[in-house]
Amino acid sequence: MPDSDVVLYEKLGAVGHLVLNRPKVINAFNIQMRDELYMSLSAANDDPEVRAILISGAGDRGFCAGADLSEFGTAPSQVVARRVRWERDLWGLFMSIRKPLVAAVHGFVFGSGVEITCLCDIRIASDDAVFRMPEAALSLVPAAGGTQTLSRNVGLGESMNMLLANSPMNAQRALSVGLAHRLVSKKFVLDEGFAMAEVLAALDPRSIASAKQTIQTGLDMPIDQGIGLERRETAKLISSR
Repeated sequence: MPDSDVVLYEKLGAVGHLVLNRPKVINAFNIQMRDELYMSLSAANDDPEVRAILISGAGDRGFCAGADLSEFGTAPSQVVARRVRWERDLWGLFMSIRKPLVAAVHGFVFGSGVEITCLCDIRIASDDAVFRMPEAALSLVPAAGGTQTLSRNVGLGESMNMLLANSPMNAQRALSVGLAHRLVSKKFVLDEGFAMAEVLAALDPRSIASAKQTIQTGLDMPIDQGIGLERRETAKLISSR
């Protein structure tokens, strides 16, 4: 792909690899990145040969520095901005994907970077990663689901500390509260992420999709209904063989 692309996409066997590619600004999330990530993620999701999706960030300094604040207020109108967000609902797309999503993050993981990380199923982080949600300090609130996805991943107390107090979370703390599932040296984070994606890609895609569906839907159900959903999904899998 040309250097002007701010999201790179390549297929590596059964793994679709997406790379946030604005390293000079620590992959700050702008409108172009949103649009290209939506298109690349859709392509990976629609490709039957892709059975796992890996997301990483270019450059040495970090995965994503959060939203590019220089673009705030540049939409022609709020109506236009809302329509574009509705037409390209990136965060809804993340949540709808039934293929396994792996995040390989390093260095600065701020704002949108945390939100993308939370929307991935398996999260590999470098041991120097720093997670932060700076929106409150900027007189803003998270706009990509962070108030919901962060608390579902790390719990209410940790979310309040990050979202209200703008407190950073280091890699070791992220591992202990479940924001990261594995820590490795920065030079190995991408290799580890790809290895994990390959493991997931080798599994039965129907069982992976069913497991994701059951876990995500069941979170909002009373436990007896969630168990009922699990039984129905199990029966569907068995009957489809």
